[in-house]
Amino acid sequence: MKENNIELSLVIACYNEEEIIEETLPRLKNFLDLTNIKYELIIIDDKSKDRTVDLVNKIIKDHKNTKFVVHKNNTGRGGVIKEGINLASGKYVGFIDIDLEVPEHYIFPAIILLRKKNDVVIARRFYKIKPSALLRWFTGTGYVALMRNIIKLKFTDTEAGFKFFNREKILPVLKLTENNHWFWDTEIVAMSYFNKLKIAELPVVFIRREDKTSTVKLFSDTYKYFISLMKFRKRLKKLGYI
Repeated sequence: MKENNIELSLVIACYNEEEIIEETLPRLKNFLDLTNIKYELIIIDDKSKDRTVDLVNKIIKDHKNTKFVVHKNNTGRGGVIKEGINLASGKYVGFIDIDLEVPEHYIFPAIILLRKKNDVVIARRFYKIKPSALLRWFTGTGYVALMRNIIKLKFTDTEAGFKFFNREKILPVLKLTENNHWFWDTEIVAMSYFNKLKIAELPVVFIRREDKTSTVKLFSDTYKYFISLMKFRKRLKKLGYI
């Protein structure tokens, strides 16, 4: 597929996904094939310790529009997404968590928003009311309060694993991000905002997978993000953004 024919480059970060990837990766590809979006998949495995690499190779063996990168060392989620964006050749580039807790059908309205001259599209998650979602909602609400007070960012949800960009517009901003882990999501939204990119929020229903163990650690995660926010605030002040 010629570079100028690709509308969407979709980055998939993988780390120990053997429990779900045989279901979610084909599901994602099948959805994209049903749309009018000309796309490529960029799958990056961040040194998984399970059978993820073997399973991905099996799934994509007949996929002509797929790049698969396997890391020898673990770089972190933010580092993986940055690498994928730099490898992309589409007009638009985005990423979606492979657990598809933000379902794949939201990709199409995200592309519509980019076609309407938005530079960045971020998910704003709404949770079905059930016990398994309450902890994540509580943690996210607390983080938003911290973020608004510390770095004056107005958005409701910066942490969803679902973000899409105009590639030409996001590449200069990408160079301003430093974190290679989960805080990268806040960095990329903040740097996009302070550099005057047009950001649209897309309401999505977050569907918690009951077959997946939550990695949320309420107190330790909140503390880590608080420290990251304070360091980031100093950097934003130094750069003259706040």
